[in-house]
Amino acid sequence: MFNKILIANRGEIACRVMKTAKKMDIQTVAVYSDADKQALHVRMADEAVHIGPPPANQSYIVIDKVMEAIKSSGAQAVHPGYGFLSENSKFAEALAEAGVAFVGPPVGAIEKMGDKITSKKIAKEAGVSTVPGYMGIIEDADEAVKISSEIGYPVMLKATAGGGGKGMRIAWNDEEAREGFQSSRNEAANSFGDDRIFIEKFVTNPRHIEIQVLCDAHGNGIYLNERECSIQRRNQKVVEEAPSPFLDEATRKAMGEQSVALAQAVGYTSAGTVEFIVDGDKNFYFLEMNTRLQVEHPITEMITGVDLVEQMIRVANGEALTIKQEDVQINGWAIENRLYAEDPYRGFLPSIGRLTRYRPPAEIAAGPLLDNDKWHGDAPTGTTAVRNDTGVYEGGEISMYYDPMIAKLCTWAPTRAEAIEAMRVALDSFEVEGIGHNLPFLSAVMDHPIFVAGEMTTAFIENEYPDGFEGVTLPEAELKRIAAATAAMHRVAEIRRARVSGRMDNHERKVGTDWNVALQDHSFDVHITADKQGASVTFDDGAVLRVSGDWTPGDQLASMTVNDAPLILKVGKVSGGFRIRTRGADLKVHVRTPLQAEMARKMPVKVPPDTSKLLLCPMPGLIVKLDVEVGDEVQEGQALCTIEAMKMENILRAEKKGTVTKINAGAGDSLAVDDVIMEFE
Repeated sequence: MFNKILIANRGEIACRVMKTAKKMDIQTVAVYSDADKQALHVRMADEAVHIGPPPANQSYIVIDKVMEAIKSSGAQAVHPGYGFLSENSKFAEALAEAGVAFVGPPVGAIEKMGDKITSKKIAKEAGVSTVPGYMGIIEDADEAVKISSEIGYPVMLKATAGGGGKGMRIAWNDEEAREGFQSSRNEAANSFGDDRIFIEKFVTNPRHIEIQVLCDAHGNGIYLNERECSIQRRNQKVVEEAPSPFLDEATRKAMGEQSVALAQAVGYTSAGTVEFIVDGDKNFYFLEMNTRLQVEHPITEMITGVDLVEQMIRVANGEALTIKQEDVQINGWAIENRLYAEDPYRGFLPSIGRLTRYRPPAEIAAGPLLDNDKWHGDAPTGTTAVRNDTGVYEGGEISMYYDPMIAKLCTWAPTRAEAIEAMRVALDSFEVEGIGHNLPFLSAVMDHPIFVAGEMTTAFIENEYPDGFEGVTLPEAELKRIAAATAAMHRVAEIRRARVSGRMDNHERKVGTDWNVALQDHSFDVHITADKQGASVTFDDGAVLRVSGDWTPGDQLASMTVNDAPLILKVGKVSGGFRIRTRGADLKVHVRTPLQAEMARKMPVKVPPDTSKLLLCPMPGLIVKLDVEVGDEVQEGQALCTIEAMKMENILRAEKKGTVTKINAGAGDSLAVDDVIMEFE
C-alpha cells in the first residue's frame, strides 16, 4: 500500500480524501494557492506545498506546478478529487511518465469517457440510448445557432471537459444560443483550460438519475445503486438522495448493468458515475460518464457501507475488488444538501466574505458505514446519522476564486421520511453567519410537498420558484409554536433584566404574564404560566402549548420542545423581540405588552427606497464587459453587462425599457454588492 498520497484539489473534497487516508494510515500532502494558505485542507494534511497565485488556471490546474509538488513531497500516488485536473488525460499521462499512481481511471478511459463528445459517440455505437445532439467541434456562435436550430429548441450547450455545472447553458432561441455559446466557452476555458462546446437536445421535465460504478484492473465491475439528483439550479445539483424514490428494481438493474458494461467496454477502473435522464415512463437516456469521484458520493456510501475513496486507493494499488454485485444492498435512505455561499434571495448569486460564525450540527454515526467500521471520526452513535463533509471553519474566508460550496450535509435513516426529518433538524441547527448562503432554501425544499412526495424533476426550482426564492411563509400552526416558544424565551430574558443591579430604588420591576406576539402578519395574545419544568402558553382561542428548553439570553441557537415536538430556532436580537430563522423562514418576532402592541399598530410603515432606475451589482464580482453606452435606449430583457464571480458568468439584463444616463463602472472593475453600475431615466 502507498505510504504517501498527494491530493490535487482543495476544499471539502481534499478534506474528505484525507479522512480516508488517515484511517488507512497513509500520509497526505496538500497543495494550495495564495488564497488557500489558511484553508482547512492545508491544516489537515501532514504536509502542504504552495503551487501559485489564487486563480485556478495559475495554480490548481497547472500540471507542471502540481508535478513539482509531487516530486518535492515524494508522494507515491495522487488523488485528483473532482473538478480541476480530475478528468485531464494529460495529467494522468504525466503521472504515468513520472511513475506516480493515479487514483483514478486509465488514460484511455479518461480520453474516451471523460470527453463528453467522445463518450456520446461510444455510447451510441454500443447501442446505448442517447439524447439527440451534435458531437462535433463547434467553431463559433453562428455555427452554434445553426446547429441548435437543426436539433430544435430548447438545447443544452455544454463544455466538453466540463463538470460541476460550469460551462453549461440552456438556450430556447437563436439569441440565447449565441450568447450562451460565448459564455459557456469563456467559463470552460477559465475553469478547465478547454473551450470546446457541444450541443444536445434539452429534454424538458426529466429526472436526473446517476449510477455509481466501481471497477478494478482485474475485470471486475459493480454498480452501487443510484442517486436521485433532480433538484438543480444553473445545471448544478443542490439536493441529492439515494436511492431514488422513482426507480423500481427492474429499471435500477437495467441502468446499473448498462453502466457497468459501458465502463468495462473502455477498460475503466476506479470509481465513476454514469449519468442518465429518465422520463416519466422510466425510459432512460445516457448523458455522460464522469470519470472521477462525484460530489454526492457520500449518500451512496451511507446506504451501502462502502468507502468509495478507500476502494479507489485500493484499485490504484492494483488490488482486486472484494465486493461482489450481490453484496451491494440498499440499507435505509440517505439525503445530501449542498450548502453553498449563494444568496437565494438574490437569485442564488455567489456571496463571498468571512465566516463570522460556522457551527455545523453535531455528527452522529449510524447505518451501514458504522456497521462496516467505515465511519470517519469519533461521532456518537444513534438511530439516524448526520454527516458533514466540509472544507471551511469559523473565521475562514470564502474566496471569489473557487466553487462556492461550503459543505455537504448528509443524513441517513432507515426510511425516507425519517431521513427527511433528520435533515430538517440538521439544517435548522446549522449556524452560518457572515455571508449569504442557501440554508433557508434547502430547508424550504425539505418541507415542499413535491419533494416530500418524491415527484421532483430537474425543472423543480424553475417551476416552484419562478420569481426567485423569497423565503417561506409558515402555516399558522407553526407560527403559533414559534410564538409560544419566543414568548417563553422573552419571559426568561425579562426576568434576567429585572435582576440587573443598579435599578432605581423603590421601583421594583415585575415581569408580566400577558404578552402579544407579532410575526409574519399574525398577532397572538398569550398568557404564560411558568414552572421549573417549562411554561404553559395559553392563546386567546383557548389553545395551550407546553414549552420547554434550555435557552438563555445571548444563545444564538435555541433547541426547544413545544408540545413534545422539537423546535430548533436560530435566534438574533431585534428591538422589542427576536430575529428567528427556522424551516426556511426569516422572521421578525416582536414580543410586547398589550399596551405596547396597541401603540405599535398605530406606527407608520417604513417604505423602502426606490431603486427601479438603478442597475445594482447583485454580488461581489468582476465586470467582464459592458454591452451599452450612455444615451443608449434599452429594451426589456436586453443584456446590459456581464459579471464574473466564482468562475460563473452572469449576464445582467434590463427589467424594463429605458435610457442609460450614467455608467459608474467599466470592464475590469471589481464591485461589491449593491454598487450602482448604471442609471436610467
